[in-house]
Amino acid sequence: MTSTRQGAPSSCRHDEVDAFDAIVRGRRSVRAYRDDPVPPQLVREILDLAARAPSNSNVQPWHTYVLAGARRRALTEHVLRYYDTFGRAEREFDYQPDPAAWEPPFKERRERFGEGLYGRALGLRLEDATERERYHRRNYDFFSAPVGMIVTTARNPRASALIDVGAYIQTLLLSARSRGLATCAQASFLDFHPAVREHLAIPADRMIVCGISLGYEDRAHPIAVNATDREPLDQQVTFVR
Repeated sequence: MTSTRQGAPSSCRHDEVDAFDAIVRGRRSVRAYRDDPVPPQLVREILDLAARAPSNSNVQPWHTYVLAGARRRALTEHVLRYYDTFGRAEREFDYQPDPAAWEPPFKERRERFGEGLYGRALGLRLEDATERERYHRRNYDFFSAPVGMIVTTARNPRASALIDVGAYIQTLLLSARSRGLATCAQASFLDFHPAVREHLAIPADRMIVCGISLGYEDRAHPIAVNATDREPLDQQVTFVR
């Protein structure tokens, strides 16, 4: 039998722990994809595993819309028409306030993320507003990923459903990573949730949570070098002694 890590259950082997750690640490938000199609059966496997996520009283409040090919492009065109008509004006979201109203330290972390993405990775200065906007529009094309998803959850129970769908999304992202696929969970679709709801005929009793891009990473794209950091553990956790 393979030896175990100190303190780990006998059934937990070194290679299993190492493989899981690699999946978690290797997952990141990818914003450039090759046009290689993702086999439909592989998409189904990922979503089937995601559904193993925990939920309060096993209510499983999530529901995901999966689009590829012409259907994905049609959603992109519909959202961009809305974008060009209304712009990025402030609007009410189902559950998230406008990021401009975020307080420290979250506002600073968001700004640091933006500088890493637009500045260091893409070489766009803050005053390059037109180019930054052009790149931002790629969100609504799922960054050219072959598969796009819109994740929704039930409005009732609202708070616990958002917790549940968060676990579902993380399981989905890790499931994709374990199969060699890249993802990006995209809150940007919330900016135009009326257009998404209209195009997909999403019932009023469901909240749109985010979009997800799914496909094979284009490692040759300049954005591939972008990486985010994490706060030190002792700033995130209080060990009560």
